[in-house]
Amino acid sequence: MTNPEAMQPYQRIVQDLRRQIATGQLQPGSRIPGIKELAEQYAVAPGTAQRALGELRIEGLIYSQQGRGSFVSNQAPISTESTADAVRRLEGMVSELLARVERLERGSD
Repeated sequence: MTNPEAMQPYQRIVQDLRRQIATGQLQPGSRIPGIKELAEQYAVAPGTAQRALGELRIEGLIYSQQGRGSFVSNQAPISTESTADAVRRLEGMVSELLARVERLERGSD
């Protein structure tokens, strides 16, 4: 699992809401907290919370209705990613992080 402190703030929100949807804590049709509520809950700027909701909309996990808010989609996939795909994705993330660390270490020499 990714270290929450190493993630971008919007990614922490996405991961948390994704987990709540996958575990059934947030059921299809359930209202997702609004931008202001998420911003306060996660101590982030409203734009960060908005970006997180946008990511979840792109993934098809939630939908939004003007003036009503955002809701868990009835077609929210529990997990569409195979284990092999997940491992490949995680390997890519680790490679990217290693490259970042190497750049930072070279910069501090």
